[in-house]
Amino acid sequence: MHDTPSPLRVEHDVLHILDQTALPFERREVKIETARQAAHAIASMQVRGAPLIGAVGAFGLALALREAANDDALAAARDMLAATRPTAVNLSWALARVARRVLPLPEAARGEAAWREAMALCDEDRAANLAIGRHTLALIRTLAQAGRRVDLMTHCNAGWLATTGWGTALAGIYLAHQAGMDVHVWVSETRPRNQGLLTAWELAEAGIAHTLIADNAAGLLMQQGRVDAVVIGADRIAANGDTANKVGSYLKALAARESQIPFWVAAPWSTIDLACANGGSIPIELRADEELCILRGMDGMVRQLQPEHDVHNPAFDITPAHLIDALITETGVVRCRAGETPVTDRSGA
Repeated sequence: MHDTPSPLRVEHDVLHILDQTALPFERREVKIETARQAAHAIASMQVRGAPLIGAVGAFGLALALREAANDDALAAARDMLAATRPTAVNLSWALARVARRVLPLPEAARGEAAWREAMALCDEDRAANLAIGRHTLALIRTLAQAGRRVDLMTHCNAGWLATTGWGTALAGIYLAHQAGMDVHVWVSETRPRNQGLLTAWELAEAGIAHTLIADNAAGLLMQQGRVDAVVIGADRIAANGDTANKVGSYLKALAARESQIPFWVAAPWSTIDLACANGGSIPIELRADEELCILRGMDGMVRQLQPEHDVHNPAFDITPAHLIDALITETGVVRCRAGETPVTDRSGA
Protein backbone atom coordinates (compact mmCIF):
# COMPACT_ATOMS: atom_id res chain seq x y z
CA MET A 1 0.00 0.00 0.00
CA HIS A 2 1.49 3.30 -1.11
CA ASP A 3 1.55 6.01 1.51
CA THR A 4 0.70 9.66 0.96
CA PRO A 5 2.73 12.70 2.01
CA SER A 6 2.20 14.61 5.25
CA PRO A 7 2.00 18.38 5.80
CA LEU A 8 4.09 18.12 8.95
CA ARG A 9 7.31 16.43 9.92
CA VAL A 10 9.35 16.13 13.09
CA GLU A 11 13.13 16.27 12.89
CA HIS A 12 15.37 16.27 15.97
CA ASP A 13 12.36 17.09 18.19
CA VAL A 14 11.50 20.13 16.06
CA LEU A 15 8.16 20.49 14.27
CA HIS A 16 8.12 21.62 10.64
CA ILE A 17 4.87 22.41 8.80
CA LEU A 18 4.04 22.97 5.16
CA ASP A 19 2.82 26.58 4.93
CA GLN A 20 -0.50 26.19 3.13
CA THR A 21 -0.96 29.92 2.68
CA ALA A 22 1.82 29.71 0.07
CA LEU A 23 0.14 26.89 -1.89
CA PRO A 24 -0.51 26.20 -4.69
CA PHE A 25 2.11 28.64 -5.95
CA GLU A 26 5.03 27.81 -3.65
CA ARG A 27 6.00 24.85 -1.48
CA ARG A 28 7.45 26.36 1.72
CA GLU A 29 8.14 24.93 5.17
CA VAL A 30 7.88 26.79 8.47
CA LYS A 31 9.57 25.77 11.71
CA ILE A 32 7.35 25.77 14.80
CA GLU A 33 9.36 26.26 17.98
CA THR A 34 6.87 27.80 20.43
CA ALA A 35 3.23 27.43 21.40
CA ARG A 36 2.52 30.95 20.10
CA GLN A 37 3.94 30.02 16.72
CA ALA A 38 1.68 26.95 16.68
CA ALA A 39 -1.32 29.14 17.56
CA HIS A 40 -0.43 31.59 14.80
CA ALA A 41 -0.07 28.75 12.27
CA ILE A 42 -3.58 27.53 13.12
CA ALA A 43 -5.26 30.94 13.26
CA SER A 44 -3.64 32.21 10.04
CA MET A 45 -4.43 28.91 8.25
CA GLN A 46 -0.83 28.02 7.58
CA VAL A 47 -2.29 24.70 8.69
CA ARG A 48 -5.97 23.93 8.22
CA GLY A 49 -8.23 20.92 8.24
CA ALA A 50 -9.70 19.61 11.49
CA PRO A 51 -7.37 16.62 12.05
CA LEU A 52 -4.25 18.63 11.21
CA ILE A 53 -5.02 21.57 13.46
CA GLY A 54 -5.68 19.08 16.25
CA ALA A 55 -2.23 17.59 15.74
CA VAL A 56 -0.50 20.98 15.55
CA GLY A 57 -2.39 22.08 18.64
CA ALA A 58 -1.10 19.02 20.49
CA PHE A 59 2.47 19.83 19.48
CA GLY A 60 1.89 23.44 20.49
CA LEU A 61 0.84 22.38 23.98
CA ALA A 62 3.92 20.17 24.22
CA LEU A 63 6.12 23.10 23.24
CA ALA A 64 4.48 25.26 25.91
CA LEU A 65 5.17 22.61 28.55
CA ARG A 66 8.84 22.59 27.60
CA GLU A 67 9.00 26.20 28.77
CA ALA A 68 6.72 26.01 31.83
CA ALA A 69 4.91 22.88 32.97
CA ASN A 70 2.95 23.90 36.07
CA ASP A 71 -0.85 23.62 36.08
CA ASP A 72 -1.40 27.33 35.46
CA ALA A 73 0.94 27.35 32.46
CA LEU A 74 -0.78 24.25 31.08
CA ALA A 75 -4.23 25.83 31.40
CA ALA A 76 -3.10 29.13 29.84
CA ALA A 77 -1.46 27.45 26.84
CA ARG A 78 -4.45 25.18 26.32
CA ASP A 79 -6.87 28.13 26.35
CA MET A 80 -4.70 30.13 23.94
CA LEU A 81 -4.51 27.28 21.44
CA ALA A 82 -8.19 26.34 21.76
CA ALA A 83 -9.28 29.89 20.93
CA THR A 84 -7.64 29.88 17.49
CA ARG A 85 -10.39 27.95 15.62
CA PRO A 86 -13.70 27.39 17.47
CA THR A 87 -15.62 25.14 15.05
CA ALA A 88 -13.24 22.21 14.53
CA VAL A 89 -13.70 19.94 17.55
CA ASN A 90 -10.48 17.99 16.83
CA LEU A 91 -8.50 20.90 18.26
CA SER A 92 -10.14 20.88 21.69
CA TRP A 93 -10.18 17.08 21.62
CA ALA A 94 -6.43 16.88 20.99
CA LEU A 95 -5.64 19.49 23.66
CA ALA A 96 -7.79 17.63 26.19
CA ARG A 97 -6.07 14.36 25.32
CA VAL A 98 -2.60 15.79 25.90
CA ALA A 99 -3.70 17.46 29.13
CA ARG A 100 -5.14 14.20 30.48
CA ARG A 101 -1.88 12.45 29.67
CA VAL A 102 0.37 14.91 31.49
CA LEU A 103 -1.66 16.13 34.47
CA PRO A 104 -0.83 13.12 36.69
CA LEU A 105 2.90 13.51 35.97
CA PRO A 106 5.52 15.58 37.76
CA GLU A 107 6.24 18.87 36.02
CA ALA A 108 9.70 17.77 34.86
CA ALA A 109 8.19 14.89 32.87
CA ARG A 110 5.30 16.73 31.27
CA GLY A 111 7.01 18.26 28.22
CA GLU A 112 8.43 14.98 26.93
CA ALA A 113 5.22 13.05 27.68
CA ALA A 114 3.17 15.66 25.81
CA TRP A 115 5.48 15.45 22.79
CA ARG A 116 5.16 11.66 22.70
CA GLU A 117 1.39 11.95 22.94
CA ALA A 118 1.34 14.36 19.98
CA MET A 119 3.44 11.92 17.97
CA ALA A 120 1.08 9.06 18.87
CA LEU A 121 -1.90 11.18 17.86
CA CYS A 122 -0.35 11.65 14.40
CA ASP A 123 0.27 7.92 13.97
CA GLU A 124 -3.31 7.16 14.95
CA ASP A 125 -4.68 9.82 12.61
CA ARG A 126 -2.87 8.36 9.60
CA ALA A 127 -4.12 4.86 10.45
CA ALA A 128 -7.67 6.15 10.93
CA ASN A 129 -7.61 8.00 7.62
CA LEU A 130 -6.41 4.91 5.77
CA ALA A 131 -9.29 2.96 7.31
CA ILE A 132 -11.70 5.72 6.25
CA GLY A 133 -10.27 5.43 2.75
CA ARG A 134 -10.91 1.70 2.64
CA HIS A 135 -14.53 2.12 3.72
CA THR A 136 -14.97 4.90 1.16
CA LEU A 137 -13.40 2.74 -1.55
CA ALA A 138 -16.02 0.08 -0.89
CA LEU A 139 -18.75 2.68 -1.48
CA ILE A 140 -17.04 3.93 -4.64
CA ARG A 141 -16.94 0.36 -5.98
CA THR A 142 -20.75 0.19 -5.72
CA LEU A 143 -20.93 3.07 -8.21
CA ALA A 144 -18.52 1.60 -10.75
CA GLN A 145 -19.97 0.25 -13.97
CA ALA A 146 -18.01 -1.64 -16.61
CA GLY A 147 -16.39 0.71 -19.07
CA ARG A 148 -17.51 3.91 -17.35
CA ARG A 149 -15.60 6.22 -15.04
CA VAL A 150 -16.84 7.23 -11.59
CA ASP A 151 -17.39 10.97 -11.25
CA LEU A 152 -17.07 12.22 -7.68
CA MET A 153 -17.47 15.73 -6.32
CA THR A 154 -15.83 17.22 -3.25
CA HIS A 155 -15.76 20.57 -1.49
CA CYS A 156 -12.92 22.42 0.25
CA ASN A 157 -9.80 20.32 0.92
CA ALA A 158 -10.00 17.09 2.90
CA GLY A 159 -6.87 15.41 1.56
CA TRP A 160 -3.49 14.77 3.10
CA LEU A 161 -2.92 18.52 3.43
CA ALA A 162 -5.78 18.66 5.95
CA THR A 163 -4.60 15.72 8.05
CA THR A 164 -1.33 14.07 9.02
CA GLY A 165 -1.60 11.74 6.03
CA TRP A 166 -4.07 10.23 3.48
CA GLY A 167 -6.85 12.71 4.18
CA THR A 168 -10.49 11.97 4.87
CA ALA A 169 -12.74 12.67 1.88
CA LEU A 170 -9.85 12.12 -0.55
CA ALA A 171 -8.46 8.95 1.05
CA GLY A 172 -10.88 6.66 -0.78
CA ILE A 173 -10.18 8.48 -4.04
CA TYR A 174 -6.45 7.87 -3.61
CA LEU A 175 -7.09 4.19 -2.95
CA ALA A 176 -9.45 3.91 -5.94
CA HIS A 177 -6.78 5.44 -8.17
CA GLN A 178 -4.13 3.06 -6.78
CA ALA A 179 -6.49 0.16 -7.44
CA GLY A 180 -6.65 1.14 -11.11
CA MET A 181 -10.22 2.43 -11.06
CA ASP A 182 -11.23 5.12 -13.55
CA VAL A 183 -12.13 8.01 -11.26
CA HIS A 184 -12.58 11.70 -11.93
CA VAL A 185 -13.15 14.44 -9.34
CA TRP A 186 -15.13 17.66 -9.68
CA VAL A 187 -13.32 20.17 -7.43
CA SER A 188 -15.13 23.34 -6.37
CA GLU A 189 -12.86 26.32 -5.80
CA THR A 190 -14.28 27.00 -2.29
CA ARG A 191 -14.33 30.76 -2.08
CA PRO A 192 -13.14 32.90 -0.42
CA ARG A 193 -10.03 31.01 0.79
CA ASN A 194 -9.95 28.80 -2.33
CA GLN A 195 -9.12 25.59 -0.48
CA GLY A 196 -10.38 23.76 -3.55
CA LEU A 197 -7.19 24.87 -5.28
CA LEU A 198 -5.31 22.82 -2.68
CA THR A 199 -7.42 19.79 -3.58
CA ALA A 200 -6.66 20.36 -7.27
CA TRP A 201 -2.95 20.64 -6.40
CA GLU A 202 -3.05 17.40 -4.43
CA LEU A 203 -4.87 15.50 -7.15
CA ALA A 204 -2.50 16.81 -9.82
CA GLU A 205 0.47 15.67 -7.72
CA ALA A 206 -1.10 12.18 -7.53
CA GLY A 207 -1.98 12.05 -11.23
CA ILE A 208 -5.74 11.79 -10.57
CA ALA A 209 -8.12 13.18 -13.20
CA HIS A 210 -10.01 16.22 -11.93
CA THR A 211 -11.72 19.40 -13.08
CA LEU A 212 -11.90 22.68 -11.17
CA ILE A 213 -15.32 24.36 -11.12
CA ALA A 214 -16.79 27.54 -9.65
CA ASP A 215 -18.70 26.77 -6.46
CA ASN A 216 -22.01 27.71 -8.03
CA ALA A 217 -21.58 25.25 -10.93
CA ALA A 218 -21.99 22.23 -8.65
CA GLY A 219 -25.78 22.09 -8.74
CA LEU A 220 -25.90 22.20 -12.53
CA LEU A 221 -23.46 19.30 -12.85
CA MET A 222 -25.58 17.20 -10.50
CA GLN A 223 -28.76 18.15 -12.37
CA GLN A 224 -27.11 17.06 -15.63
CA GLY A 225 -26.29 13.62 -14.23
CA ARG A 226 -22.53 14.20 -14.34
CA VAL A 227 -21.89 13.39 -10.68
CA ASP A 228 -22.13 9.91 -9.14
CA ALA A 229 -21.56 10.91 -5.51
CA VAL A 230 -20.46 13.84 -3.36
CA VAL A 231 -17.90 13.23 -0.62
CA ILE A 232 -16.77 15.88 1.86
CA GLY A 233 -14.87 16.04 5.14
CA ALA A 234 -16.09 17.53 8.43
CA ASP A 235 -14.93 19.88 11.15
CA ARG A 236 -17.47 18.78 13.76
CA ILE A 237 -20.25 16.18 13.75
CA ALA A 238 -22.99 16.44 16.36
CA ALA A 239 -24.37 13.42 18.19
CA ASN A 240 -27.38 13.29 15.86
CA GLY A 241 -25.20 13.35 12.72
CA ASP A 242 -25.58 17.03 11.80
CA THR A 243 -22.27 18.06 10.25
CA ALA A 244 -20.28 21.29 10.19
CA ASN A 245 -18.02 21.66 7.18
CA LYS A 246 -16.72 24.44 4.95
CA VAL A 247 -19.46 26.87 4.00
CA GLY A 248 -21.12 25.70 0.78
CA SER A 249 -21.36 22.07 1.88
CA TYR A 250 -25.05 22.45 2.82
CA LEU A 251 -25.91 23.73 -0.66
CA LYS A 252 -24.21 20.71 -2.22
CA ALA A 253 -26.16 18.40 0.07
CA LEU A 254 -29.44 20.03 -0.96
CA ALA A 255 -28.56 19.71 -4.65
CA ALA A 256 -27.50 16.09 -4.16
CA ARG A 257 -30.81 15.24 -2.47
CA GLU A 258 -32.79 16.89 -5.26
CA SER A 259 -30.72 15.01 -7.87
CA GLN A 260 -30.88 11.69 -5.96
CA ILE A 261 -27.09 11.54 -5.67
CA PRO A 262 -25.35 9.97 -2.63
CA PHE A 263 -23.85 12.50 -0.22
CA TRP A 264 -21.07 11.14 2.00
CA VAL A 265 -19.20 12.68 4.95
CA ALA A 266 -15.77 11.17 5.71
CA ALA A 267 -14.19 12.05 9.05
CA PRO A 268 -12.30 10.37 11.93
CA TRP A 269 -14.07 9.49 15.14
CA SER A 270 -12.38 12.43 16.88
CA THR A 271 -14.56 14.76 14.78
CA ILE A 272 -17.75 13.45 16.40
CA ASP A 273 -18.77 15.59 19.37
CA LEU A 274 -21.15 13.50 21.44
CA ALA A 275 -21.53 16.38 23.89
CA CYS A 276 -23.09 18.42 21.07
CA ALA A 277 -26.72 17.34 20.61
CA ASN A 278 -27.28 18.78 17.15
CA GLY A 279 -25.99 21.24 14.58
CA GLY A 280 -27.62 24.19 16.30
CA SER A 281 -25.11 23.81 19.13
CA ILE A 282 -22.04 23.97 16.88
CA PRO A 283 -20.26 27.36 16.97
CA ILE A 284 -19.74 28.85 13.51
CA GLU A 285 -16.45 30.68 13.05
CA LEU A 286 -16.66 34.10 11.41
CA ARG A 287 -13.58 34.99 9.41
CA ALA A 288 -12.14 38.41 8.61
CA ASP A 289 -13.96 40.69 6.16
CA GLU A 290 -10.76 41.08 4.17
CA GLU A 291 -11.00 37.47 2.95
CA LEU A 292 -13.95 38.55 0.81
CA CYS A 293 -12.61 41.98 -0.08
CA ILE A 294 -9.18 40.92 -1.32
CA LEU A 295 -8.28 38.31 -3.93
CA ARG A 296 -4.95 36.53 -3.61
CA GLY A 297 -3.14 35.24 -6.67
CA MET A 298 0.29 34.32 -7.97
CA ASP A 299 1.13 37.97 -8.61
CA GLY A 300 -0.03 39.27 -5.23
CA MET A 301 -3.19 40.76 -3.77
CA VAL A 302 -6.00 42.49 -5.65
CA ARG A 303 -8.73 44.44 -3.82
CA GLN A 304 -12.22 43.84 -5.22
CA LEU A 305 -14.22 45.79 -2.60
CA GLN A 306 -13.64 48.96 -0.64
CA PRO A 307 -12.99 48.39 3.08
CA GLU A 308 -16.24 50.13 4.11
CA HIS A 309 -18.46 47.48 2.48
CA ASP A 310 -20.61 45.45 4.86
CA VAL A 311 -19.33 41.86 4.75
CA HIS A 312 -20.47 38.63 6.39
CA ASN A 313 -17.95 35.79 6.13
CA PRO A 314 -18.94 32.56 7.94
CA ALA A 315 -16.35 29.85 7.52
CA PHE A 316 -18.70 26.88 7.94
CA ASP A 317 -22.29 25.77 7.54
CA ILE A 318 -24.34 22.88 8.94
CA THR A 319 -25.60 19.97 6.84
CA PRO A 320 -28.51 18.21 8.62
CA ALA A 321 -28.10 14.48 9.12
CA HIS A 322 -31.17 13.65 7.01
CA LEU A 323 -29.33 14.98 3.93
CA ILE A 324 -26.31 12.70 4.54
CA ASP A 325 -26.38 9.20 3.06
CA ALA A 326 -23.27 7.88 4.76
CA LEU A 327 -21.04 9.01 7.59
CA ILE A 328 -17.69 7.26 7.09
CA THR A 329 -15.33 6.91 10.05
CA GLU A 330 -12.44 4.54 10.71
CA THR A 331 -14.88 2.26 12.53
CA GLY A 332 -17.24 1.81 9.60
CA VAL A 333 -20.18 3.44 7.80
CA VAL A 334 -23.26 4.94 9.45
CA ARG A 335 -26.32 5.38 7.24
CA CYS A 336 -27.65 8.72 8.48
CA ARG A 337 -30.45 9.07 5.95
CA ALA A 338 -31.73 5.62 6.96
CA GLY A 339 -32.23 6.92 10.50
CA GLU A 340 -28.99 5.79 12.10
CA THR A 341 -26.96 8.22 14.23
CA PRO A 342 -23.37 8.05 15.43
CA VAL A 343 -22.90 5.42 18.10
CA THR A 344 -21.97 6.38 21.65
CA ASP A 345 -18.62 4.63 21.66
CA ARG A 346 -16.20 2.99 19.26
CA SER A 347 -16.99 -0.53 20.45
CA GLY A 348 -20.52 -0.24 19.15
CA ALA A 349 -19.52 0.71 15.62
